[in-house]
Amino acid sequence: MPGSREHDLAGPLAGCAWPDVQAGPLVLVPIGSTEQHGPHLPLSTDTVIAQAVAERAADVLRPRTAGQVLVAPAIAYGASGEHAGFPGTISIGHEALHAVIVEAVRSLALWAGRVVLVNGHGGNVPTLDAAVRRLRAEGHEVAWAGCEAPGGDAHAGRTETSVMLHLAPDLVRPFDGVTGETRPLAAIMPDLVAHGVRAVSPSGVLGDPAGASAEQGREIVRAMVSSVALRIGGGRVDARGRLLDPAAPPLPHRP
Repeated sequence: MPGSREHDLAGPLAGCAWPDVQAGPLVLVPIGSTEQHGPHLPLSTDTVIAQAVAERAADVLRPRTAGQVLVAPAIAYGASGEHAGFPGTISIGHEALHAVIVEAVRSLALWAGRVVLVNGHGGNVPTLDAAVRRLRAEGHEVAWAGCEAPGGDAHAGRTETSVMLHLAPDLVRPFDGVTGETRPLAAIMPDLVAHGVRAVSPSGVLGDPAGASAEQGREIVRAMVSSVALRIGGGRVDARGRLLDPAAPPLPHRP
């Protein structure tokens, strides 16, 4: 109901009018990409995942947080140069992404109490490290967290296919005949860095989607959301501004 406490505390920033925004909220900003994810997953895969994890983490955090928790519109373009060999990919590169993150957080800092960037694309990590380190040096209350699935395959394989079958099954195409590069990432990294994904996997898949299911995806998303919410709630960050598990051993002291 408009004007209710539940309405005031809930939901996407894009759906708010400015009087709905309370003083000093926690704002989660999903960061994804627009890049190939094999012949069976949409270009929006990383953005869909980052958005869903941010929204569900916000739902977890609201009962535990005294103030408002909002989810900003996703930043849907990232640093995806390694996927440039595939039509449909839109990469803005590290320099442009750095500028977008820095200016977005500076603007948010005029009214938000705390900002957390929720990242869905591994290629964005070097930029997040640099941008968040800079912003924290400027005195902004900002950190970042990744949508991590420990033990998962690298790209468009069983992990992401399962997640998308759970989150957006209507966007997943048949994948029974899809094959990918299944060697360990360390083994293919030199070619990947030098020549891009297409040089090592003509399908664009790093992993194997065989056996993916919505049930697996549900469990993976639940684990991602739990991890992100736990790290946001704990508030511990490393030197890069990345949120840490609050139960992890203390970082070594560096004089």
